[in-house]
Amino acid sequence: MREYLREYRTYFHIAQSWSVNESTAYRIIRKIENILIRSKEFTLPGKKQLLQSNNKIEVIVIDVTETPIERPKKNRKNTTVVKRKSTL
Repeated sequence: MREYLREYRTYFHIAQSWSVNESTAYRIIRKIENILIRSKEFTLPGKKQLLQSNNKIEVIVIDVTETPIERPKKNRKNTTVVKRKSTL
């Protein structure tokens, strides 16, 4: 569960690490998530509580802007032409 939440690993990779099926990893993680949700220890405050003036709200902003990958331009000058017979 910790690997899934903290490391953002996929069910496939978690299953490989623990030598279980991917469906088993999924089932265990969902079961633990449901237990945590039912415990109400990890719930967000409601709208009314957030609107009260005595609550101090801390905000963290993370920039996750996608940027294009810089790749070389494709043209004939940069490519090398090789005859088929010479590569065998």
